[in-house]
Amino acid sequence: MLNELKRVDRYYETIFLGSISVLCFALSIFRVAYTGTPMFLFLNWNLFLAFVPWALSGLLMMLPTWQNSKPAALTVMAIWLLFFPNAPYILTDLFHLQASVGIPKWFDLILILSFAWTGLLFGLLSLTDIEKVLIRWMHPAMVHATSIVLLFAGSFGVYLGRFLRWNSWDVVTNPGEILSDIADRFANPTSHPSTWGMTILLGVFLTLTYYSMRVMRIRR
Repeated sequence: MLNELKRVDRYYETIFLGSISVLCFALSIFRVAYTGTPMFLFLNWNLFLAFVPWALSGLLMMLPTWQNSKPAALTVMAIWLLFFPNAPYILTDLFHLQASVGIPKWFDLILILSFAWTGLLFGLLSLTDIEKVLIRWMHPAMVHATSIVLLFAGSFGVYLGRFLRWNSWDVVTNPGEILSDIADRFANPTSHPSTWGMTILLGVFLTLTYYSMRVMRIRR
């Protein structure tokens, strides 16, 4: 019975996330048709990248044998962590908000926020899946601590993507340079105040958002 309820919850979650993703896509297409310019179409690619960690964690949830195998579970979670920063990354697309000819600024604000919120949902819901796997191996307090570490790691990843222009797959295609950039920021933290300022503040914001969602779910 419990497994059946979980499948139903996953079904409705998928329908909901799919529906709001289609809405985001429709808004971006409307903007193209209305203005005749392709600006903000890139948000659809960013949303797809935000979808990837949710898809990976969902796959892990659907395969109990992978959950029971530490090597398999850790492999999926490692790949998940590489893509996880793409979920909150869309928040930084607000940097592109500016007055545009032919369409109100408020429309672009709603457009970007719609994509950002949907991407954030993909990421935070995927983190709840990761917690369900970690609880098999850790004390609940350690799981909470690990989730906070992952949220701050995701914030660091957002900085790497937004300001240093690294992508998730660069860990494989260009590991030397990306590791050099990361090592430099840990070895010389005072030389990179923007890195740690953004990482810490965005990490706090994501943690507050994540646990706000948990409080709302408890009240159901």
